[in-house]
Amino acid sequence: MKIMKHNILFKLLLPVLFLCYFFDLNAQLEPNVYRSINKTDSASIHQLLLDNEYIVLTEFQESPPKFIKTLGGFYTIKDNVLYVKLEFNSNYEADSLKSLTIPFTFEKGNLNLTLDSKKEFKASKQISQELDGKWLMAGRMVDDAEQRRDTTGPRKTMKFLNNGHFQWIAFHTETMAFSGTGGGAFTSKDGVYIENIEFFSRDASRVGAKLDFKYDLKSSDWHHMGKSSKGDPLHEIWAKR
Repeated sequence: MKIMKHNILFKLLLPVLFLCYFFDLNAQLEPNVYRSINKTDSASIHQLLLDNEYIVLTEFQESPPKFIKTLGGFYTIKDNVLYVKLEFNSNYEADSLKSLTIPFTFEKGNLNLTLDSKKEFKASKQISQELDGKWLMAGRMVDDAEQRRDTTGPRKTMKFLNNGHFQWIAFHTETMAFSGTGGGAFTSKDGVYIENIEFFSRDASRVGAKLDFKYDLKSSDWHHMGKSSKGDPLHEIWAKR
């Protein structure tokens, strides 16, 4: 009799457990790179870089190449709404935005965000690579000696790598001053790091360039060696954020 009661109770609770599980999943966002392409306005691309705590939204144009805007910061989720505390906003002088509230849904496997209008984003193919993650510029090697910089201050240069895509952003978290950004596709394998630039806020003529570097992981540091986009030699040190 007790077994029968337990079975009946389980059958009654099963739909409730399923709904709880479903809505818990529905409130999550899978870390990835998502893109929405608007073919009606010169192929404007909206790109979303996302990990478990941080989001970067960028808009740029492929042809002719043109950077439009970028903004990002740490986020939380509640009831299918993204709440973002911005660390940077390239359009801050015009809109004064320091935070975002973004409703979202999943429909037919696609992510829908309600920004200025509803936009459908498609997920990128999952590509796990050695340098994936968020990195902060932590210094340089000069005459075989490390010259470190404080990564805890408000002035930061961050590089975000995820699923074959990268973006660097230079910004100030207190004043919201924006210094520049660039991004595109990357590969990192066997000590060779390659960037293919798809957007560059400072110089659109650099779009399409392929940059080859060497890299070495030492503890939590990424040593980045090669030449800059201007052709100058560099040996940068990036620390995992």
